[in-house]
Amino acid sequence: MKELIKLYETAKSKALNFMNNGQLNAYFDALIEMNYYKNLMIAVRSN
Repeated sequence: MKELIKLYETAKSKALNFMNNGQLNAYFDALIEMNYYKNLMIAVRSN
């Protein structure tokens, strides 16, 4: 679970950097990555 949280936070910081730099495609990819890790964390908690 800690590893998933680290991966989620890394994706979050990447998304913020991409947004600030105006790189929209990379920003959206990072948001998708964040959503993936968030869903994994929810699945791990529910089991």
